[in-house]
Amino acid sequence: MRFSSQAVPKSRPAHRITLALLVVWAMSATALAASAFPPQMRLGYRTGDQWEPAIAADSRGHIYVLYPQYGAVPGCSTCKAPTMTLLVSEDNGLSWQPSRPILPLATGQFDPQIAVDPVDHQTVYASWLQNDKRDIVVARSLDFGRSWSFSWAERGREDADKPTLAVRGADVYVGFNHEEKLFVASSHDGGQTFSRLAVNPNAERGSSLAGGATIDPAGNIYLGWTAYARHDMEKSSVNIYVSRSADGGRSWTTALLDRSSAPPGCEGEGCQTGYLGPQIALASDSAGALYALWNAGAVNGGAERIYFSSSTTAGATWSARVDVSSADIGVEHAFPTLVAGVSGDIRIAWMDTRRTSATRPPVILWNTFYRGSTNGGATWGAETQLSSGVRGYVYILSNGFRFPFGDYFGLAIDSDGATHAVWGEGRDYKSPGSIWYTRGR
Repeated sequence: MRFSSQAVPKSRPAHRITLALLVVWAMSATALAASAFPPQMRLGYRTGDQWEPAIAADSRGHIYVLYPQYGAVPGCSTCKAPTMTLLVSEDNGLSWQPSRPILPLATGQFDPQIAVDPVDHQTVYASWLQNDKRDIVVARSLDFGRSWSFSWAERGREDADKPTLAVRGADVYVGFNHEEKLFVASSHDGGQTFSRLAVNPNAERGSSLAGGATIDPAGNIYLGWTAYARHDMEKSSVNIYVSRSADGGRSWTTALLDRSSAPPGCEGEGCQTGYLGPQIALASDSAGALYALWNAGAVNGGAERIYFSSSTTAGATWSARVDVSSADIGVEHAFPTLVAGVSGDIRIAWMDTRRTSATRPPVILWNTFYRGSTNGGATWGAETQLSSGVRGYVYILSNGFRFPFGDYFGLAIDSDGATHAVWGEGRDYKSPGSIWYTRGR
């Protein structure tokens, strides 16, 4: 989550994709099959900051990107920063419609989530924080994002954080936290009405943070989350959990998946404690296998790695964790992201600091990396670096970007089986920064 915006990033003045970019993006299916990801392209408004994007794809060629716009929103004098903004492509990412606010309101909108129903493959749901982060909005579109209906999953008196959205048919769940407690808002009428329940009602004092959610084909709902010791986050370990409900969110069982050391600090970039700390992402494939990807460390304040595990027993048992990064030991890893498709098809991504600048002295840089598996994670394809150098931005160098802009990003699988990725890059935690996109296999 982000709290302020300052400078305006330098950028190209053109709003629409240039002819040269269209040529690059209009790649043949043969080229895509060769594990090609074209150079990253910028999405979103060209003024202000764009941060923390979410992405989803349907079966009709639509790609949806939801992101908060910090700064003025063109054509919306009443929009309050940040404004939740929608981007739609109708041709699997080859071209994009102009950005537009999804629901302009008088208070800021934070932490976007977007998902397509895996049953009908076209109903779109979105969620975010509203009203000083106390309320959670859920939106539904039946016409490919052209119009939306809205409901409240939560009307709270305390700050919420990290809503994580999962949908399947009429079932809609939003996981979120209020300080030490993790909650889930459950709907069984397509997001029209919600009931709330604490997933960890007997939580010890600390901070819980939702990370991922998924619903398997049998209707089991899973939440991935972490628990921090609020009194001393710089020295205390972090527990990484997966919780499961088999009765529509009315009761939950929780398993400890891993334990991490205290998170690394990033005060030099203006971050809050825990920004680079452990997170967990979840996904389930069409056969019901469950997958988890998370970052964890072994030394307080030290570098963390990216780990993967799977379950074919509805979360009752998990495979041994596997380090899926080829970066050297000591390289910092953060922001795990994954998506699953047909049986055994998994796509994962993360950010790490294995590259440095060519300047003297060298500067540690971040990049976004990707891998895929077709057999449930038994073996993995080669790593692909998704991020690439772009001229004209103070925070992007030839070997990488200066800092992650937002503490999560997104992957989606389109109707042709291609992977779509969107992420944020910035100078530091505060500003300037923008969101970037690529597609491939």
